[in-house]
Amino acid sequence: MNRQPQQVAVIPDVSTVGELVVSGARYFAKKHKVITGAYLFGILVLIIGGTGTKLTLDQQRQYKRIMNTIDLNAEYEASSRYGRTYEAYRASKGWFSCDSLCQRNKDRMEDAKRQLDAIRAEGYNRMSDAKATAGIFSEIGVGEVKDSFWGHFHSGKQFAKRQSMWDAMFMGIRSMGRDEGMAEYLLRVLMNVLINFSIGLVMALVFFMWGLWSIIKSYQPDPFTALLFFLTAVCAGFAFVASYLLIMYGAAAGGIYGMAKMAEGNLRIQGQQGGAGQRQRMQYNNRPHYE
Repeated sequence: MNRQPQQVAVIPDVSTVGELVVSGARYFAKKHKVITGAYLFGILVLIIGGTGTKLTLDQQRQYKRIMNTIDLNAEYEASSRYGRTYEAYRASKGWFSCDSLCQRNKDRMEDAKRQLDAIRAEGYNRMSDAKATAGIFSEIGVGEVKDSFWGHFHSGKQFAKRQSMWDAMFMGIRSMGRDEGMAEYLLRVLMNVLINFSIGLVMALVFFMWGLWSIIKSYQPDPFTALLFFLTAVCAGFAFVASYLLIMYGAAAGGIYGMAKMAEGNLRIQGQQGGAGQRQRMQYNNRPHYE
């Protein structure tokens, strides 16, 4: 009985895949013009406006003069006093009661807390006045926003790495109890890594946007400047996160595509070898036999 030749799935070549990606990107850009425009604007900001404007000599002098008026020693002493009074209050407080000694310690703690809040509020106001001399679009303002973004971005990546490590471990334990190949396990791990990084970086962008407005307020800008900077920073952060995720997804898709092409080539070689062997067997069986 003759065997049917093995069917090999034909995977499109690189040029065809590239055309599909380009056509998909064009369709998305036409369908979602606002998102595409925000992304392109954010890329432009990252390229040409990532450092902020330089301070003039007069701005530098005013900024340093106001910052030097902040009494850090007073804040340190008030913070230490509040810590001592808080520990004394906790030590004298019962589970469900507070006697006269506890009440005195509580009053002292609350008084120390009010003094600390007042000193911090005064320091914040002076720092805000110093920042106002520089401006939110200055190198100081842009640098503070960039530090905030990188802090949230690093936290998002750390979350994704930890979650991916735990997922890989538990998926490995589950795969031991069933018939699962190494390729399937690695593919599941890869998908979980991509999902975890997407969740972590999107949440990092959300937290960055949430705290961005408080940073902008500390520079005391006018409403138009504040809104303009907020939209600019959000677009830049969105463009960076989107580009990072697109590169990750592209690298993962490229690796899977390369492995699929290698498997396709191996199957084609095996099919050709099997067909040649079958033809040789047919020729051997059909040749005349002499007694």
